[in-house]
Amino acid sequence: MAERRKFKKRYCKYCEAKIDFIDYKDLKSLKHSLSERYKIMPRRLTGNCKRHQDMASQAIKRAREVAFIPYIVDRKNVVETPFDYIK
Repeated sequence: MAERRKFKKRYCKYCEAKIDFIDYKDLKSLKHSLSERYKIMPRRLTGNCKRHQDMASQAIKRAREVAFIPYIVDRKNVVETPFDYIK
Protein backbone atom coordinates (compact mmCIF):
# COMPACT_ATOMS: atom_id res chain seq x y z
CA MET A 1 0.00 0.00 0.00
CA ALA A 2 1.03 3.54 -0.60
CA GLU A 3 2.16 5.52 2.39
CA ARG A 4 0.13 8.53 3.36
CA ARG A 5 1.92 11.83 3.24
CA LYS A 6 2.17 13.58 6.54
CA PHE A 7 1.74 17.30 6.21
CA LYS A 8 2.17 19.88 8.91
CA LYS A 9 -1.13 20.85 10.47
CA ARG A 10 -2.04 24.39 9.51
CA TYR A 11 -3.80 26.62 11.98
CA CYS A 12 -6.02 29.60 11.40
CA LYS A 13 -4.03 32.77 12.09
CA TYR A 14 -7.19 34.73 12.77
CA CYS A 15 -8.45 32.23 15.38
CA GLU A 16 -5.11 32.27 17.18
CA ALA A 17 -5.17 36.08 17.27
CA LYS A 18 -8.85 35.97 18.35
CA ILE A 19 -10.01 38.28 15.56
CA ASP A 20 -13.77 38.56 15.25
CA PHE A 21 -13.95 40.77 12.16
CA ILE A 22 -11.55 41.25 9.25
CA ASP A 23 -11.61 44.80 7.96
CA TYR A 24 -11.00 45.54 4.30
CA LYS A 25 -8.79 48.51 5.25
CA ASP A 26 -6.35 46.32 7.19
CA LEU A 27 -4.11 45.34 4.30
CA LYS A 28 -1.38 43.78 6.44
CA SER A 29 -3.68 40.99 7.59
CA LEU A 30 -5.19 40.55 4.11
CA LYS A 31 -1.72 40.12 2.62
CA HIS A 32 -1.46 36.61 4.10
CA SER A 33 -4.52 35.45 2.14
CA LEU A 34 -3.25 36.71 -1.23
CA SER A 35 -0.80 35.15 -3.66
CA GLU A 36 1.96 37.11 -5.41
CA ARG A 37 -0.45 37.79 -8.27
CA TYR A 38 -3.10 39.07 -5.86
CA LYS A 39 -5.28 35.99 -6.16
CA ILE A 40 -7.20 34.74 -3.15
CA MET A 41 -5.44 31.67 -1.80
CA PRO A 42 -7.55 28.63 -0.87
CA ARG A 43 -8.11 27.37 2.67
CA ARG A 44 -5.91 24.33 2.22
CA LEU A 45 -2.89 26.58 1.62
CA THR A 46 -3.58 29.34 4.14
CA GLY A 47 -4.91 27.12 6.90
CA ASN A 48 -7.82 29.45 7.65
CA CYS A 49 -11.04 28.11 9.09
CA LYS A 50 -14.17 28.45 6.97
CA ARG A 51 -15.53 31.40 8.90
CA HIS A 52 -12.36 33.46 8.63
CA GLN A 53 -11.72 32.43 5.02
CA ASP A 54 -15.17 33.74 4.06
CA MET A 55 -14.55 36.99 5.92
CA ALA A 56 -11.09 37.37 4.36
CA SER A 57 -12.34 36.77 0.83
CA GLN A 58 -15.19 39.24 1.35
CA ALA A 59 -12.75 41.84 2.71
CA ILE A 60 -10.40 41.29 -0.25
CA LYS A 61 -13.26 41.76 -2.69
CA ARG A 62 -14.27 44.99 -0.93
CA ALA A 63 -10.66 46.22 -0.93
CA ARG A 64 -10.45 45.56 -4.66
CA GLU A 65 -13.64 47.51 -5.26
CA VAL A 66 -12.29 50.51 -3.33
CA ALA A 67 -8.96 50.13 -5.22
CA PHE A 68 -6.76 49.31 -2.23
CA ILE A 69 -5.75 46.04 -3.93
CA PRO A 70 -5.49 45.64 -7.72
CA TYR A 71 -7.69 43.15 -9.55
CA ILE A 72 -4.88 41.98 -11.85
CA VAL A 73 -1.11 42.24 -12.05
CA ASP A 74 0.59 43.36 -15.25
CA ARG A 75 2.55 40.44 -16.67
CA LYS A 76 4.84 42.61 -18.77
CA ASN A 77 6.15 44.63 -15.83
CA VAL A 78 6.97 41.86 -13.38
CA VAL A 79 7.79 43.08 -9.89
CA GLU A 80 9.71 40.97 -7.36
CA THR A 81 7.57 41.91 -4.36
CA PRO A 82 4.19 43.34 -5.36
CA PHE A 83 3.21 43.81 -1.71
CA ASP A 84 5.61 46.77 -1.48
CA TYR A 85 3.05 48.78 -3.43
CA ILE A 86 0.34 48.07 -0.85
CA LYS A 87 0.54 50.85 1.70
